This record gives sequence, C-alpha cells and structure tokens, in this order.
Amino acid sequence: MHGEKRPYVNSLPAEYMNIAEYLYYLGLSAKKYIALKKRKRLPFRVISIGNITLGGTGKTPAATAVAEEAKKRGFQPIILTRGYRGTAHGPCFVTKGERPLLTAAQAGDEPLLMAERLTGVPIVKGADRYEAGMFAIRKLSIQNSISSMSGSSIPNPQSPIPLFILDDGFQHWKLYRDREIVLIDSRNPFGNRRLFPAGRLREPLTGLDRADVIMITKAEREDPGLVAEIRRYNKRSPIFFSDHRVVAIRSGSGERQPLDCLRGRKVFCFCGLADPESFRNTVASSGAEVAGMKAYRDHHSYCQQDLAEIVKECVSAGASWILTTDKDSVKLRSLDLPANILIIEIAFSADQPFFERVFA
Repeated sequence: MHGEKRPYVNSLPAEYMNIAEYLYYLGLSAKKYIALKKRKRLPFRVISIGNITLGGTGKTPAATAVAEEAKKRGFQPIILTRGYRGTAHGPCFVTKGERPLLTAAQAGDEPLLMAERLTGVPIVKGADRYEAGMFAIRKLSIQNSISSMSGSSIPNPQSPIPLFILDDGFQHWKLYRDREIVLIDSRNPFGNRRLFPAGRLREPLTGLDRADVIMITKAEREDPGLVAEIRRYNKRSPIFFSDHRVVAIRSGSGERQPLDCLRGRKVFCFCGLADPESFRNTVASSGAEVAGMKAYRDHHSYCQQDLAEIVKECVSAGASWILTTDKDSVKLRSLDLPANILIIEIAFSADQPFFERVFA
C-alpha cells in the first residue's frame, strides 16, 4: 500500500457533527429527496462511476477504461459528464468521437482528456445527465429500438447498442442507473470520516450500500482492514483492487519516449490534482528520483509565470526533467513549454473479473 496506513474507525454519529456539517447534511438530504422523486430513466443502460469522497480516486482513468471495454464488447459507449469548471453550457458535445470540439476551459480538463484519449466515444457535457443523454440520442440519430429495451446483454455487432457511462455520478440521483461503480482511494479512503466541509465525505458512509461494484484504487495489494470497514456498510457487492500505472511518456511536442527513460534520473514534478502524492508515488515507481514537487489546487489553470517558477525550482533541485500529468497538460497548450518537460500518461489497471462484473 502506498504511504502510511490510516486507522479504520467508525463514522461519526450525527450528534457529533458541527453546524456546517449538519447544514450540509440537511441540504444533501433535501436534494436527494427531490431528485429521487423526479428521477428519470434513459432508454438505454447506464453505468455510473463515482465516489463517496471529494476528488482524487481516479474516476477519469476508470471511465476511460470502462468505455474502452464497452467498445470491445460491441457496445457504443457514450460518456455523460458534468464537466466541472467548464464554461460551456450544456448539453453540448465535448466530442462526437472523432476529435475534441471544445477547449479545456470550455469542457473542463477531465472531459477534454477523455476526448483526446478515446476514439469513437461521444462525450456530452451537461449538468442534467438525463437531458445530456436525450440530447445525444437526438443528435447522434440513435433509434430507441425495441431490442435495446428487451434486456438482452448481447448487442448486435452490426448495430451496437448505446451504453451510457455516467462520469462522477454517484450523487446524481436524478438519473436511474443500471450499475453503480464506486471508487475508493486506498491511500486515503474516507479522510477523517467527516462530511464536507469538515471532511472529505460527500455523503455518510452508509451510502456505500448503494454500490453494485466497489473498486479500491491506487492499491498495490489487498487491504483486509479497509475491506472490513467497507463491509460494515455494504455486505453484498464485490470488492476489487486496481492500480494506476504509467502507460506513456511524451515530450512537450508530443514525441513518445521509452517507458524506462526516467529510471535513475532526477526529476521535478508539478500537478494540479486532488491527490498530488499519488502522482509522486507513480513517478517514483517508474524508477525516477523525485528531487522536488510543486502541487497546485485541483483543476488549476496555469499561466506563463507558473512555468517560470517551476523551471526555477527544477534548477534549484538539480533535476534534469520536469514532469507533469496528461490532465495538467491540456491546460498548458497555449503556453511556451520548457524544453525539458515530459508528460506522463497514467491509466487505470484492473483485472478482467472487474469488467466481467460491470458488464454482467
């Protein structure tokens, strides 16, 4: 397991919540009640990928991997995303499956990253995911055929059945889903077990009972203690373990580099992630020596001055390469990049039994 293990303790009872937590909980409960009363169902199956904490569990690589697997199984995956911090008002296409149609500022960094990684997978941005799904059906001329509603799990290879993938959808109660996947970060599963804003929890841990499939991410090996805690809230759903691994390294100009090019090299890392330490650990696992690191807030928008400071710190650390993530790289396109920058592409690595359960 990466990093220091944390004690597995009971979630705090409601009477110990502070005022801010309690107000958040009341608002969340009201939102859930209203959303469930107005819940709608798309005419095709929906797989939701989400988490119970704020950020950092690896939803984007997981959604990408599930979309790729759906294509292998003969489905036509369509990703529905909120597009956090994207300025474009939905519903709108981030891509129709060929090339990105929006910028990172318009789409949000993670939807644009998925659009660049995936081919043949439409991505629709929209706060209301039911409206986004119906928008996709209309604009892509998808026919609501009787066969899609029959419950058959084997699509016609000549006419792939659409399959919606709901990105960051665990708390999007307005849309019915057929499979609920919840991701849990092995390094910091639930923070201090407190609700936002006192902690990282989006909802009480009892919400884990809704999960059909649970994936513990960034895990090098199984963790019986974490599994035991999850089982207090969900006794029935299968639990899987996955890791994030480096699958490609490229220069600022896009040239591919050998995966072992970092071994033994001194590097300086920077990123704007919810869990920057996971990036440090991934880089270190590739054999590089991390001489320094600069962490920005999640979804940080970079400017030229940021890069000037990064270069300065890299020189001070005695590092030969500057490393960042592909998620960060989509927001560096308009800037003058240093010659020694490398972009690390990280993928979700899961065993086949996980996908078998997801598509069962």
